[in-house]
Amino acid sequence: MLDLEGFRALAHRAADLAADIMEGVARGPVYRPMSPEERGALLDIRLPERGQPLEAALEFAREKILSHPMGNGHPRFFGWVNSPPAPAGVAAELLAAALNPSVAGGDHAAVYLERGVVRWLMELVGFPVAGSMGLLTSGGSVASLVGLAGARHKAALADGWNVREEGLQGGRPRLILYLTDEGHSALRKAAEILGLGAASVRTVPTDAGLRMNVTSLRAAIAADRGNGLRPFCVAASAGTVNLGAIDPLAEIADVCAKESLWLHVDGAYGAFGAASPALARLYDGMERADSLALDPHKWLSVPIECGCAIVRDGSLLRDTFSLVPPYLRTEEGKGFGGLPWFSEYGPQQTRGFRALKLWMTIHSLGRDGVVARVERHVALARRLASRIDEASDFERLADGPLSIVCFRYAPPSLRGKDERLNELNKSVMERIQAGGEAFVSGTTIGGRFALRACVLHDDTTEADVDALVEIARRTGEACAR
Repeated sequence: MLDLEGFRALAHRAADLAADIMEGVARGPVYRPMSPEERGALLDIRLPERGQPLEAALEFAREKILSHPMGNGHPRFFGWVNSPPAPAGVAAELLAAALNPSVAGGDHAAVYLERGVVRWLMELVGFPVAGSMGLLTSGGSVASLVGLAGARHKAALADGWNVREEGLQGGRPRLILYLTDEGHSALRKAAEILGLGAASVRTVPTDAGLRMNVTSLRAAIAADRGNGLRPFCVAASAGTVNLGAIDPLAEIADVCAKESLWLHVDGAYGAFGAASPALARLYDGMERADSLALDPHKWLSVPIECGCAIVRDGSLLRDTFSLVPPYLRTEEGKGFGGLPWFSEYGPQQTRGFRALKLWMTIHSLGRDGVVARVERHVALARRLASRIDEASDFERLADGPLSIVCFRYAPPSLRGKDERLNELNKSVMERIQAGGEAFVSGTTIGGRFALRACVLHDDTTEADVDALVEIARRTGEACAR
């Protein structure tokens, strides 16, 4: 067993290693592929017969693990929606692990802090607090699963049956969920996990801005009702991961109200843009959602994992998951701790102490800091978009309002040759990633392969954005040759 003095020494050394990583990351390559030997050192690691010195473990970590990061700590990492870790959150992880509580419920600080910091999230994005309930999750995937489970439960009750007692095998009309091609794959996965099946998912067309077409949504709902099916939920996006597109939430909320459908909003990446007065109008209608998925581990840089599921009707959410008989349930202000257990509101029983790193990160930023972060990242993305638009050898493939830009290298000699440009830009992406000067991911927009850059790092500068354009141009020229 490690005694407390040994722990102090170990923790100080680990803290030094963490600080060294954060201090030196910008001086190294953004990403470096691992060699077969380096992969093997981890894949084939041997189980020790006897305990080994922890100093040796730290050295192994320094040499074999810390030397091969994903790359998202670097200011020129523009891939996917992966932020660097906020230093405040990194420190909080150690303290949370030292307490190691299960936040299923009970009368201890972690429970109350999670309640408080979830309320902060509601306030940041303008979601109604009164009557609502939220809980921290591993990420947006589970947050959307929680929201859609609530939608399924409510739809069944409205039709006079209980899905928890009877399941989905009773020969009733198929429940139908509506989303777009731009909707995150986690929504489709949630439909499968909930027993709805792929046949229950309707893909609604998008407009030129890749936002849900509300006219097509109305038509799809009418067609399904006419065919004896049971529309029950629309899953809209408040910032898609492909482009940052925000569906017309107010219009969709009108449709849901008229048709008695649940409105779920996937705001895992983009919803925090609602905190900005300059962007808030884009989110009109999000406050009318029945459920909302957030990922503080994206735009807020809280260390992974930290998502959040928020449901407007907290009592219904409790009915969706609780296994405590109603007559034994804790009422607010009564019983042990005075609060219902979090385990009654979601799928987990044992739950980690995610709230401390979330609280410490937001505490260090304040509302003004969150707004400044969002607006700065969006401004950098607008700069990148302008640089692309000004260039004769690039094309911007779609226009999004947040911090994502999708573009491709397209010299005049190849314009109109989409198949060739798709192959070329896949090669450009792979070479940029392997080269270590910057990192972009790829996506497909209207059948055309795009280089996709997402700005999420507080240390990213205008010079980094300008450098990305030059790196992409140089790489494109080399690949074209």
